[in-house]
Amino acid sequence: MFRPLPVAIGLRYLRAKRRNGFISFISMASILGIALGVTVLITTLAVMSGFQKEIRDRLLQMSAHATVSADGAPMSDWQHAVDVAMRDARVAGAAPYIEIQGMLAGPRVQGAIVQGVDPALEPKVSVLGEKMQKGSLDSLQPGEFNILLGKELALWLGVDVGDSVVATLAEIQGTPVGAMARTKRFKVSGIFEAGSNEIDRGVAFVNMQDLERVLRVDGVTGVRLKLHDMDQAYTVARDLALNLEGVYRVSDWTQENANLYHSLRMEKTVMGILLSLIVAMGAFNLVSSQVMLVTDKQADIAILRTLGLTPRGVMQVFMVQGSLIGLMGTVAGVVGGIALTLNLERILGLIESTFDIKLLPEDVYYITGLPTDMQTGDIVVITAVALLMSFLATLYPAWRAARTQPAEALRYE
Repeated sequence: MFRPLPVAIGLRYLRAKRRNGFISFISMASILGIALGVTVLITTLAVMSGFQKEIRDRLLQMSAHATVSADGAPMSDWQHAVDVAMRDARVAGAAPYIEIQGMLAGPRVQGAIVQGVDPALEPKVSVLGEKMQKGSLDSLQPGEFNILLGKELALWLGVDVGDSVVATLAEIQGTPVGAMARTKRFKVSGIFEAGSNEIDRGVAFVNMQDLERVLRVDGVTGVRLKLHDMDQAYTVARDLALNLEGVYRVSDWTQENANLYHSLRMEKTVMGILLSLIVAMGAFNLVSSQVMLVTDKQADIAILRTLGLTPRGVMQVFMVQGSLIGLMGTVAGVVGGIALTLNLERILGLIESTFDIKLLPEDVYYITGLPTDMQTGDIVVITAVALLMSFLATLYPAWRAARTQPAEALRYE
């Protein structure tokens, strides 16, 4: 007989047709429950990862992966900082910026962040020029005092290209009548749509030199960096700050969008834990089927014990048989989850066309289609959790089988 003996007997129990059809039904329900749980987990986490990646990309396409900003006084020698950054192979682009809070007034008033950018260098760190619906990035010429507004911001202000807005900046200046905020009239030369409500409604762009003149400063807030690998953002920015003279503040995209970043990660983690309960239900069904199998095989267990199989061997028999059921369910779930995720957008389109509904309106979600991002790490963790639950589910029934006394089991045989 195949060795080791417990594995051989466990495999035979798995292949054999059982006398009690209900036990077979519960075992099949266990396999289907585990498979369904694993499938749903893989698909759901892939969709959540896809949405997280989509939101992250939409935010970062208009902002930097990392920033190195002056602590206190403006950064006057920003060109040197850009040159040092571009010598780093990890940096894809670098550009200076000025950032200040302001209040924009047209027919209506709306608060916004006013950013001063260099039109020649800005395309290296953002896709602002590609997101223009009206006008162009090149319209931000020095001395023209032009301004680019997000689509939502322009709607809230009630202005269009060619109109004027008055910017009141959060910078106090002394006047004969007392302290007053700095104000300047800008002409709307373009409107952009980034696809993120936070940017489209809360950010305006002007020429960097124009903003320097309004604020009466000689220098910029800092330098923005775009990297080949955004996960190295903080490390690269820190290295740049250490290579520059003076004290600088370093931040990356995870810090600037900390609330959103952590909430998305927390949401994915909580959803994964909740959906793991589906796998747990399949594991509980496995416990039920194994307990009933142990009861049904009392005579077989007694005979095996009299032939010399130790209690440990008996326990291993049922652990092998139950673990194989869990393995079958997990493998089926992994295959089903990958297949469902790869075809999810096609299935979504079929549902929308069949029932004539729109599940993801573009004007609400700013997303075309259903983004998915299957991550190998997620699949590995889900597989490991499912196999662990299946293994733990076999321990109690196998322990009960090992406690079977041959004399008691064969008394009425």
